[in-house]
Order: sequence, then structure tokens, then C-alpha cells
Amino acid sequence: MMFSIGKLLSTDLTICTNNMKEIKLHTNHKQFLKRTNTHLFIILLLMVACFFTWSENILITRIIKVVGRMSVLFASYWVYRKIIKYGAVDTLKWHNSQVIFLYMAYLILGFASFMWSTNVGYSALQWLMTSQTLVFCYFFVKSLYLLDAYFPEHPVKLYNLLGNTAAALLLVFVIGMWVAPTVFYRMTHGGAEARLGGYLMNPNELGMLCCIGIAGLLFNFYEKKNMGWTILKLLVLFYALYATGSRSSLIGVFLIIGYHIKQSSSKNLKIGALAALLMIMPLAVNKIILKDGDSSRLEEVMSMTGRLPFWKALISEGIPREPLLGFGFMRIDYKEYFQSTHTYPGKMTHNTFMQALMNLGFIGLTIVIFQVVFTFQAVSKENKGKRLMLWSMIIPILINSFTEFGIFGESNYGILFYQLIILYISFKASSILTPKQKIYLQKRRPELFSESGLKIPSTFHK
Repeated sequence: MMFSIGKLLSTDLTICTNNMKEIKLHTNHKQFLKRTNTHLFIILLLMVACFFTWSENILITRIIKVVGRMSVLFASYWVYRKIIKYGAVDTLKWHNSQVIFLYMAYLILGFASFMWSTNVGYSALQWLMTSQTLVFCYFFVKSLYLLDAYFPEHPVKLYNLLGNTAAALLLVFVIGMWVAPTVFYRMTHGGAEARLGGYLMNPNELGMLCCIGIAGLLFNFYEKKNMGWTILKLLVLFYALYATGSRSSLIGVFLIIGYHIKQSSSKNLKIGALAALLMIMPLAVNKIILKDGDSSRLEEVMSMTGRLPFWKALISEGIPREPLLGFGFMRIDYKEYFQSTHTYPGKMTHNTFMQALMNLGFIGLTIVIFQVVFTFQAVSKENKGKRLMLWSMIIPILINSFTEFGIFGESNYGILFYQLIILYISFKASSILTPKQKIYLQKRRPELFSESGLKIPSTFHK
């Protein structure tokens, strides 16, 4: 009898101890995941911030960009290694390989173009910055996938990271436009119009960042979490978008909201969102696109602020000089600026596909077009939630690509967002582990093992 009681107490004690270990382990997971979420947010925030011109001194700007971007690259690798060290193994396999293969082909052709570039130093600098961003995205996205595979309950979401990053940066601009308007405003059209951005960032590029932030934060309405903070952040982003005066970004926001309305299954949400959109749209279109009906500004809209004549000159006069391989990576002429008789001088084309044509000729443009087509095909095959997030990101950066630097232009955070997209569709889980990896996981994550073996989700948590 005493033996049975002792045995029972021993069993209860063992169960209690195991439960305490599980509770402690679960608590540690929460702390670890919270820290990781914070680290990834700070890293992405700093990476995007490194694209801004924070000083008019070119030396200071270059130091910030070079040192800052390399630091966040190593930080993204550090987070990736921290996740593995805590309790994960990298068994990710390539998926949709044609997407990343064609992007690498574009970069390889860009590297080869140093041999015929009209300014090798500039081409090399642009190529290195684009490649550095890709490496950053590689480890950043891998970190997200490892969290999906080994911590299905994790709170780290790409759309939250993007939304919070944009909101934080645009809050700086919104405060700055009142505190230091000469710094944060850019005067255009002979000083007749003030647009948010200053020398820090092109207003159209800043507008695109607003779109990315809005696209990310809209997902909080599906989860119904932190609604008060979400609405406040959205108000900051919408106000900043209005202050940029960016026509293309305004169109992007309308398309994103319309896309979300179409995908939503809630009738009340659809009606409310559509009513708000119909109330805002006339005012926004009149103020930002039509510029209060100013006839001189309407002519500007029809010519896309002089872009159409410039593109026509590039096609008729520029590309015939170097049709197959172009002028070199991020070069559009033999000189620093291309200028026709009837156009303004320009160092970039204000259209990412035209930029690819001038840089790398028809060979480069063909690679770029097929790369985009395969990317869109891959995104369309994803599950509904992931597809909605990726299309919400693609819409603003694609619209921006038709009027500004874009996804294949000079170094900008549109390239960063596009690389995040193509890498986010380029990995998939693998349940095949080596004996060494199994032993490692048994030591670091014993709760993943049961009598039947390893318990890793067969598909990524969405």
C-alpha cells in the first residue's frame, strides 16, 4: 500500500514537473517570439530608412547608406541564426525557381554590362546596392519561414511589419511638416505647390510607401486586433499621402481598397468601405489629380508631367543607338543625362521597364518581362490569404514602376519590397531532416517529438 502511494505520488510529481516545463517552455517561446518580432520590425524600419537622404551633405548621406544598409544586412542574418539557435533547422527548398532564376539572370546581365557601361563606377554602385538588398531579403524572408515552420503560433506577420514600418516613418514626416516645413516640404511648379518629401525623398516614392503601409494595416481589420491603433496609423498614412500630392499613389490606394472590398465576405464591411471610398474619392481626385481644375495643370496630367514626350524620344532616338544590350546597368545614354530637342534632360526614365530597356537593351527587357510574368503566375497560385497580401503589395509598387524608379530602376525601396515578394514565393517547407538535424532539434526542442516521431507542421502556418 505504501509502495502504491509512493509510486502514485512519484507519478504525479513527474507529471507536474513536465507540465511546469511545458508552461516555462511556452512562456519562453512567447518572450522569444516577441523579441524576434521587435528585432525584425527595427531591422526593416532601418533598412527602409536607409533609402532616405537624411542629410544634404553627400558624404554623410553615403556613410549612412553604406554603413546603415550593411549593418541591417548583418542584423537580418543575426536574427536568422538566432531562430536556428533557439530551435529550428533550415530545410527550406526552392519553390517557383523560374522566378528567382530570371531575377538572377537580370543581375548577371547587369554585372556583365560593366564591360560596356558608359559609367562603370555608377553602374557598379547601383548593382551592388540592388544585390545587397536581395541578400538582406533572403535572410529576412527565411526568418519568417522558419518561424512559420517551427512556431506556428507566432505573431510575426509580414504585413504588420510593413504597415508599422511605413506608419513610423511617415509619422516622422507628418510631424516634420509642421515643425520644420522647409526640410520636409518640396516646392514644385515654380514654388506654387508644396509636396511632402523635401530633399529627403521624392514625393511620389513617399506616396508609394504610404500605399504599402495602408495595404499592410488593412489586414488588422480581418483579425480585429488593436483597432484603435490601426485606425490612428491609417489616418497618419492617409494624411501623409494627401500631403505628397502623388497621383499614382492615390490611384494605388483606391485599387488596394477596392481589391480588399472585393475579397471581403462581410457585407457590412463592403458597404461601409465602399461608402467611405465614394465620399473620399471625388475630393481626392479633384485636389490631387485634377488640381482643382487648373487648365494648365490638366495639360500636365495629359502628358504625365512631360513623361510621354520623354519616353517617345527615348524610343525614337535613344535605344536605336544601343538596341541589344543598352548603355549599361542604370545608364540611359552615353552622357550623364539624356535630352532630346523637345524634352527635359533626364538621368532616369521615370518608367522601370523603359529603364530596363535603356540599361540592358531588348535582351534585358525580355528577361525582365518574363520575370514579372512568372512572378504574377506564382502569386496567383498561392492560398487566398497569402495571395491577398502579395497582390496588395504588388499593386502600389507596380503603379509606381510606370511613373518613377520602380522595381528595376535605380536603388529604391520599391526594389526592396519587390525582392521581398519574389523571395516570399520562392521557398517551401521540407519534412526531410538529416540525422544531425534531428539530434539538434531533440536537444533544442524536445516538445516537437512524440512517440510517433517529429511533429513539424507539413505546411507553413499562414
